[in-house]
Amino acid sequence: MAGDQIRTPAEAAYLLDVMPVPLLEVGAENEITFANAAAEEFFATSRRQLCQRTLQELTGQDHPLLELVAALRREHCRITEYDLTFHSHRFHYEGVTVFASDVPDREGAVVLTFHTSPMVRNLDQQTLLRSAARSISGLADVLVQEVRNPLSGIRGAAQLLSENVAATDVKLTKLICDDVDRIDALVERLSAFTETSSEYRLVNVHRILEHVRQLAVKDFAAEIIISEHYDPSLPYVWGSRDQFERMFLNLLKNAAESVRRNKGAGKIIFETRYEPGVGRILPGTSRWRHLPLVVSVCDTGAGVCETTRNHLFEPFSDKEAGDYGLHLAYASKVTDDHGGMIDVESRHNFTKIKIYLPAASESQK
Repeated sequence: MAGDQIRTPAEAAYLLDVMPVPLLEVGAENEITFANAAAEEFFATSRRQLCQRTLQELTGQDHPLLELVAALRREHCRITEYDLTFHSHRFHYEGVTVFASDVPDREGAVVLTFHTSPMVRNLDQQTLLRSAARSISGLADVLVQEVRNPLSGIRGAAQLLSENVAATDVKLTKLICDDVDRIDALVERLSAFTETSSEYRLVNVHRILEHVRQLAVKDFAAEIIISEHYDPSLPYVWGSRDQFERMFLNLLKNAAESVRRNKGAGKIIFETRYEPGVGRILPGTSRWRHLPLVVSVCDTGAGVCETTRNHLFEPFSDKEAGDYGLHLAYASKVTDDHGGMIDVESRHNFTKIKIYLPAASESQK
């Protein structure tokens, strides 16, 4: 049968050559042993010249790609690295994602593919978002300590005044109380960003999602269908149950609001899956961190408008949202605190927020 045919090496090389994605094969000594046509165009160098060079000569001695290849040979798995820069007098690329895999039966050989898709590039925006989350944490500390107490005094004074003013002025005291409550609610949202210690333990993500779903259907998402597509083999996470619950509850609130804005019969989907090829080298180190647990919150709502797409995780980025854009900023902070990454995929009538997390290590179990 045609499906049982085994392609010859020449046929396999031809298939690699017509791939639109740049591909390099690297030998055990980092010598380039194969380059497809897309790689020629990507590196502005003929394959003959590429195959006479080493990876170090192509990228430079201190390029992060070299550590990625070294980590791959240690770990023997598929590895992904985001937001790499490749530069020479012939080419310049930023935000490149590299997928790397070892080659069976060829000791030390590695296959690399290079991608410039904006969506995969978004995963590495955590470096920029981390500073924004830390800044809002400092602001929240000040607000909680310096604003909340005066607010209580103002509200109490307004209530006392309402008992002794003319009936026509009671509306003014009620207006003061309402505005104080509105400010206090914002301070409460910001208080989630304060740097407080949380107890870390083994966490079953599915139990958290089920608990959050039950809270939602009894309250703000009572009219919305919430489905669950779970991978039952998902391992435990080492982290804060309280922070995870608050994060996923916030994401669910965002999804419910998006569905309502779309004015249609929308739905929300919780998804989990195990994806062993995702991970990254920790910034400033040579340590590799696997992020195989993927938890997604999907909705068939209005989607993300273009004006906020590039600022989704920045606090106060969405003035129209009831949460002032803080829900996604908080999700970014919690994910980063747990060593993970966050990504958003959005198009018309569909949004998916993906949280990538490390599995608990053996020493943590």
